[in-house]
Order: sequence, then structure tokens, then C-alpha cells
Amino acid sequence: MRGRVGADLLDLVEVHRFPNTPVRLPDGLRWDVLALFQGILDGLRAAARLGPVDSVGVDGWAVDYGLLDRDGALLGAPYHYRDARTDGVAPGVWERVGGPAELYRTTGLQYLPFNTVFQLASAAGSVQLATASRLLLIPDLMVHWLTGALGAEETNASTTGLFDARTGAWSATLLRRLGMDPGLLPPLRAPGDPAGRLLPHVSASTGLAPATRVTTVASHDTASAVVAVPATAPDFAYISCGTWSLAGLELSAPVLGEEARAANFTNERGIDGTVRFLRNTMGLWLWEECRRTWAAEGGPAGHEELVAEAERAEPFVSVVDPDAPEFLAPGDMPERIREYCRRTGQPVPAERGAVLRCVLESLALAHRRTLRRAAELAGRRVGTVHLVGGGARNALLCRLTADATGLPVVAGPVEATALGNVLVQARAAGLVGGLPSMRALAARTQPLRHYAPRGDDSAWDRAAARLEPSARIR
Repeated sequence: MRGRVGADLLDLVEVHRFPNTPVRLPDGLRWDVLALFQGILDGLRAAARLGPVDSVGVDGWAVDYGLLDRDGALLGAPYHYRDARTDGVAPGVWERVGGPAELYRTTGLQYLPFNTVFQLASAAGSVQLATASRLLLIPDLMVHWLTGALGAEETNASTTGLFDARTGAWSATLLRRLGMDPGLLPPLRAPGDPAGRLLPHVSASTGLAPATRVTTVASHDTASAVVAVPATAPDFAYISCGTWSLAGLELSAPVLGEEARAANFTNERGIDGTVRFLRNTMGLWLWEECRRTWAAEGGPAGHEELVAEAERAEPFVSVVDPDAPEFLAPGDMPERIREYCRRTGQPVPAERGAVLRCVLESLALAHRRTLRRAAELAGRRVGTVHLVGGGARNALLCRLTADATGLPVVAGPVEATALGNVLVQARAAGLVGGLPSMRALAARTQPLRHYAPRGDDSAWDRAAARLEPSARIR
């Protein structure tokens, strides 16, 4: 994405798109990071053809990492967080650190089986980890290959399970208890810090000016998306909705009590010392896996057509827990949804529209219970829900979320992550002010859609009551 920022200007142009396709190897599911880096270089080359570029910023997903040897060479393709190598690892980690409650009191991190701390535990004793000199999260690895600089951006570092939520630093206590070398983790840097300059061969291959700045942004894609939430009042909640739905609040301090841990909420770093108090729930992954299954079977699977089929389907026939473990891995998602409904004694959706209606209503229910519980735990009132990311394109999901939560939903911007990335770079260059100014600029310049809740929510109460107890947040 190429962005431009001014007093009343905030726009993006997509200059290059490339696939991100994991590779199944004999030892597990891996990321093809070399193809990703080549895609970045191709994108920078396309951006350079449109004119000068002042700064580059890299964001990406969380928890996954590459290991470098002492010469700076990558030690194998990084594992994909959906790989099964972390199954059953967490209890051993908890035993070493004093239990799950102690881990939460330090990190404030939601339990997910693929958090970096569990990935590293699963790699214990491996040649790769024994040989490694540095660990770089995926966006930091890309920045390293662009600049040669080593660092760990703090919003993404906060997702590892090795970061102290109170101090904003790597936790020496956890590292010691886990037997990890603190030198494996690079120095932390904050959004807005200079990350380095493009290496000469990168400049030459992309056509960008020599020594073009690379600026540290909120490299966790959700942290960047929250920067671009177009909120004009403080009583907002957000849902960053794409493959995952990350729903929660922006706070000034973490919530580290036992109730928050039991509800599986996370305290991740935002920009300027803010805390993203949220819960990670499965998002449109279920929708996209259904599309992939039907496309492989030769059926039409266009987005608008599928939304229309879901719109026509009967409401509240069946609901699922999007976070059920059977939905995590790639595969035949329509059949998994049907099997869940059989197992829970609900009507089994046969037609595509019925399956997708089940998916969207289940996601809206997840948004509802997550935001209500977040507000309770933080002692906050929520007046508006901002739904950003790819899910903002799905008008039915936005309307169902408004109905389920009983709150007005503002949908957009769709490209919130890229906009937040650009806004942090622009602030570092002196083109825009602090977080309120960045959000005000997004609100003035981006297309937004508004959805008001309709009627009473008794149907949603009945649907929620049908879910298994494990799917409810109390």
C-alpha cells in the first residue's frame, strides 16, 4: 500500500498484491517467508514507480518467529501458528513458571495454544533453537532483511508470553524460569522509532532512493488497525474483524485479575502506552474456509452471492462456538459446522446459505458476549462499536453485530491496518498529531457505514442459551 497524509488527506493506493501460502513439510506447517519477502520487494518496486517514497513501515501477524544464527542467517522456514506442534505443551510451561495464574499476572496474555512461549517450549531441544542467536517476530524479520537492523517492536512483543504487561519490557523472571537465554530476544522499540535505512541492495533492486527511512510502526496488525479506529468519543469498543475477530477496549492500564484470566482476555500493547484489552475469537476464517471448500468442489463462491444466500436463509436455526478446536485447522469447514450441530442436537444446515447464516450469527454472538464481558471486567460503559478490517465489507455481519450487541456499529475503514501503519509513519514525520488527531483524520476522510440495532434481543438470548457452556464467557 502506498499512502499519502496531509491536513485533510488520508488515502491509500494498492500497488501490489501477492499470496501468502503456507507450505506443509514433513515436519510441519511452515511459512514461505522468502516468497513473502520477495512480494514485499516487488511491492516496493511498484510503489517507487509512482513517485518518491519518504518512509516504509511493516506490520504483520503475531506470535510466529524466525530464528537467526550468529552470522545472521535464517535457520529454516518459520513454523505456522496453526501447526499442531504446540498441542499439549502449555501445562509443562505453567509448571515451570508457577502456574497459569502467575503467567497471566505477568504477561496479561490470553491463553492460546500457539502463543510464542508455547511454540518455544515445543522447540526445546531442537538443533534450530540450540543454534539460534536471535529470535525475530515475522514483521521484525522483514524489517531486518530490509535494513540489517535488529529489534523487537513492542506491540507485537506483547503477544509472545515473554513480555511484562506492567513494565513494558521483556520479563527477566519468566525467561529465567523457562531457562531461556535473554540474549535471544532483541532490544524493544516503540511505534514511531526509526528502524533503520534501506540496505543498498534493497534500494537498488526496488528503485527507492538510497537510505530511504524504515519507520517502526505498530507491527502487530491489530495494533495498527486500532490506531485507525475513527472514534470521536472515548466510550468506544472495537472489533478488528478479518481471519480473526479481535474485540475489546482501549485502556490506560492492564486488567490482570483472576476474572480477566478466567474469561481469557488479553492485555496487549497499543501505541503510546495504551493497552488493547481484548479477546481473540475466530473470525471470518470459518467463512473463508467454507468458500475454499465450495470453490474446490467447482461451485461459485463469489462474496456478494454468498452474502445474499446467507441473507435469505432462515435466522437462528443453528449456532456454533467459533472458538471450538475443530474449527482451527484448514479443511472442510461446512462439514465441520454440520458435525458440530449434530453433536449439540441442533438442526443441521444443508444449504450453503444456511451454513453461512450459522457462521455470521455465531460470530455476532461472539462479538456480543466478548464486548459485554470486556466492559464488565474493565468497569467501562460502551456507547459505540467500531468494526474495522475486512469484516466491514460484510454488511450482514455488521447488521447482525449491531442487533446482537444492542449498540450502534460504525463499519470501516476496511483497510484499517494499512491506514494505522501509514498514520504512525506520518506522525513520525511531523505530518499529523497524536492519537486523537490521527483518529479524527480517519473519521473525516474514510468512507464509513452506520448500523443501528433493531428491536429487542430476546432471539439473541435464546440463541446464546443453545451454545455449549464452554462457549460462554461468564
